[in-house]
Amino acid sequence: MKAKKIVIGAVAATMLSLSVCSIAPVFAAGETVQISVSKVEAKAGETFSVDVSLANVPSSGIQCCDFALKYDSSLIKVDSVKAGALADTGATSADPSASLLSIFDSSINNDTGITSLIWTTALDDSSYWMNGDGVFCTVTGTVSADAKGSIPIEIVPTSRDTHTGSGAPNAVVSVGYFENKDIIRYDVKTSAGAVTVPDSGSGTTSSGNGKYKKGDANCDGDVNISDAVLIMQSISNPGEYKVSEQGVINGDVIGNDSLTNMDALEIQKYTAHLPSALDE
Repeated sequence: MKAKKIVIGAVAATMLSLSVCSIAPVFAAGETVQISVSKVEAKAGETFSVDVSLANVPSSGIQCCDFALKYDSSLIKVDSVKAGALADTGATSADPSASLLSIFDSSINNDTGITSLIWTTALDDSSYWMNGDGVFCTVTGTVSADAKGSIPIEIVPTSRDTHTGSGAPNAVVSVGYFENKDIIRYDVKTSAGAVTVPDSGSGTTSSGNGKYKKGDANCDGDVNISDAVLIMQSISNPGEYKVSEQGVINGDVIGNDSLTNMDALEIQKYTAHLPSALDE
């Protein structure tokens, strides 16, 4: 365990990832993890919060992931990053070296408009890895006083060399785990988020746009994994996560006048291009 922690710890300390190792990674065939950023509205000069969520996490789990968020720092600035429920696996208390190196870490650089994110543990016990779908972290920031329109927040590879001295830039979002001496990496699909600044006097807010769109629980105009995540959050933690009245109407995919995990499941099927109630 100690030897492995040295390897992974060096990765985390320098904001590197699975691809740092010069050993060629093994790709997990047919395993694709979805990473998405939510879309919200916020007025110019005020604060915003977006969730970064993982979905379609394979049953083998995630031992290490490393990627960055890219945004226009002249329009929005990131103030803080807080680990989400998905990242709270208990590894911090079980990993003996976690006191020296955080399991979850972030690096905010508003000069370049890049916020780097990493989660890694040396524990071989996969019950301490990230399993299931949910919120990986919540990013909070401030909108510029003169910002207008939709400001994208993209998911990009962490800027660095593939490994020390390679001279080759990293070009992948790394998500996977170690198996003996092999690096197992999942394929990754990403979905960008956005902070939309409404026109002055438009009267629209992030609580809902008053328009019906089946599956659009967060009322951002799109149907994606963020809607499913919001529904599940509102069910498991209703005190913290609220769905607007319009969002409940939109998110009631099954048609039982309330939001349930079945609604979230149908939305996940739809985003995965599987037969879903949203196709009806």
